[in-house]
Order: sequence, then C-alpha cells, then structure tokens
Amino acid sequence: MNYAAELLKSLYTMAMMVEARDAYTGGHLWRVSQFARLLAQALHLPSEEVARIELGGFLHDLGKVGVPDAILNKRERLSDEEYAIIKSHPRVGADLLAGHPLSSLAYEAVFMHHETPDGCGYPQGLAGEAIPLAARIVGVADAFDAMTSSRPYRAGMPAARALQIIEDHLDSQFDRQVGRALLALGAAGRLEHIIGHSEAGIPMQHCLQCGPTIALQRHSGDGVTVYCPACASGYRVTRQPHHITLTPTGSSDPVAARQPVPDAELINELVAAVYHALPAPRRGWLQRLWR
Repeated sequence: MNYAAELLKSLYTMAMMVEARDAYTGGHLWRVSQFARLLAQALHLPSEEVARIELGGFLHDLGKVGVPDAILNKRERLSDEEYAIIKSHPRVGADLLAGHPLSSLAYEAVFMHHETPDGCGYPQGLAGEAIPLAARIVGVADAFDAMTSSRPYRAGMPAARALQIIEDHLDSQFDRQVGRALLALGAAGRLEHIIGHSEAGIPMQHCLQCGPTIALQRHSGDGVTVYCPACASGYRVTRQPHHITLTPTGSSDPVAARQPVPDAELINELVAAVYHALPAPRRGWLQRLWR
C-alpha cells in the first residue's frame, strides 16, 4: 500500500476512534458513507467524486471528538448550552482535518454537512447552491440514517416514513436534487441492505436492554464476548453460516464496552474501494494530492 493510501487509512481509523465514543451510533459512519456513495452514483458523478463523497460520509462526524461524553451520550433532551456544543462539531472536525495531507478530500462534507438549503443550518448559514454538492449529499445521508436508526430511548422509524419526511422538507432542510435521488433509491429497494447494518452483511446486534446498539465486527468470531456500548452488558457471539446469535453472559465491563477498536478489515476494504472507484489512468490521483 503506497503512502497516500496509508494516509487515507489514517483518516478512516481516526473516524472510527471518534465513533467509538458514542454509545448510540454504532455503524453510523459506514451507513452514511454507503448512502452517500449510492446518492453520488445516482447523480452520475465522476468516479473520483463518488470516492471523495463516500470518504466524506465516513469522516463527517470527526468533530464529535470535541463533545464531552456526558453530552454525546445523554438520553434526555439537550439544553440550549449543550446543543450549542453539539453544533460546534462541524467546525471542530474541519479544524482537526485541516492539518492532514488529504484534508481536501473530505473538508466540505465535514464542515458543511449541517448546512441546509433554506440557510437555517450551521455553522455558516449557507443556502442553496452555496452549499457544496458533497455536503448536500452527506447531509441527506446523515439525516436519513439518524431517522432510521434505533437508540436505547427510541426505535428507528420505517424507511418509508423517513423518506416521506425528506420529501416534505425538500428545498428547506434537504436539497431537492439529492432528496429526490434518495427517494428513487428507496422506491427501488436499494437502501434496505444498509439500513440497520454496521457493515456489509452484518446487521446491528440487539442488546436485551438497549436494542440494536451492538456493532459486531466481521473478525468477532464464534465464542468471543462483546459488550453493549450503552449499558456494558456482555454477550457471547455464536456464528452460523447465515445467522448471528448473541447470548447474555451475565457479565458487565464498562471499560471493554467503550474501548475503541478500529475494524482493520473494514478500513482496508474502504481504502481499496476508493482506489477501485478510480479509472485506471487516474489512480495516481490520491498520490498527487499529498505532494
């Protein structure tokens, strides 16, 4: 793997480490990146742009590293002061990304994914086409996943309901072109394999107390113990050819439950996907970016 790919790998690893701090959003980054990729492809963007937007989808929440755990994992309604801290995460993420040699690949998605067409978003209050297309795509993907994902305190809504909400708020909260592309993907049944999954072919696993909060990694083999990141309850994994079962162990380990463990196999797969998305004559693209 060349130096540029190693730099790309470092971005994915950093994003996974940040995601591990949030007990309620396992698999969110993977799902947003995959929704964003499908949207970029549906809009017939060049392969380089598809790869860049997929990466931006995975990195969009980097700035949550600056949000205290007590706010990030709070179940109750946030106060105005706490919400102001949450709203700082796009700028924190952009600042964090700024020193990285490949920052230009994901800067727009990280910094502007909460801008909205009506100008009521943040952090800059941009409107309409002043918001880069990459940020508009990731913003729609992020919102759709937030609506369809379950939390310990509420169930995710059906995809049809989330799509209806997006359709009802085109041109205000959601970009019309991107939103209509998502509606078309939903109507064609092309979102179901991503909804409720933490990576390809692996659905989110259920904690008996908290719901589908356990993002099982592909290398978590038969017989290993995993922990719910929300309540720290332990479960033993049983893998069968087409089925995964979690059996309560009766144990609890808050330290292990919140220990960041980047999924090396998934990261390598994501890095490779960026390269494979490029036409062969242009695979020097990433290498040129860091020079």
